[in-house]
Amino acid sequence: MVIHGLLAASLAMTALPATDVQAEINCSRVKCLALTFDDGPSVYTPKLLDLLKKERVKATFFLVGAQVEKYPSIVRREAAEGHAIGNHTYSHPSLPTLLDNEILDEIHTTQELIRQQTGKLPTMFRPPYGATDDRVLGLAGSQDMSQVLWTGTTLDWSLRNVEKIKAAVLRLAKRDGVLLMHDVVPQTVQAMPAIIKELKKHGYHLVTVPTLLRGKGMEAGVSYP
Repeated sequence: MVIHGLLAASLAMTALPATDVQAEINCSRVKCLALTFDDGPSVYTPKLLDLLKKERVKATFFLVGAQVEKYPSIVRREAAEGHAIGNHTYSHPSLPTLLDNEILDEIHTTQELIRQQTGKLPTMFRPPYGATDDRVLGLAGSQDMSQVLWTGTTLDWSLRNVEKIKAAVLRLAKRDGVLLMHDVVPQTVQAMPAIIKELKKHGYHLVTVPTLLRGKGMEAGVSYP
């Protein structure tokens, strides 16, 4: 009976879905890193999602509203598979150059598009190009959103080379880091199998931004990390 009980427990553990495994990660005790992808979804995103699922890894996607309109089923899949989703505006403008109402329109439109596909309003916002100021941050906060920037950017959109993108990630990786990439860049998606393998070899737990900040909380109108 004891053997049967242990066997059942073992089988139950191996059958745990990836979302449950992520829930057990405590980034205050283990080395965590958040991989974030901007500007999608795109035709390359499903291949990335296949890999993340296989590797039991979660990521954070900052979605452009116009792309959500093009690929709604991918947005639904991202949410269903436990990835974190944030707002990256509708048309990817430099927000400090816009009027208040224009900024709010960019945010509102994308919020609603994402809500239609996921049933939830994002609480994270990333300004295009990282272009922000106190006014932009305040407007995001008025919509109950935190601003999420990064600790390192791979510049993958410029590199467009698998080996160089991989090298950039490994150079920028650090505990509690937030790395910026783009799932609209095919070479980034191509580089991800080797990147994940190396990061795991270096002891990193690859988590969403909310998991990375667990215990610290994310407040509206505050910029992270």
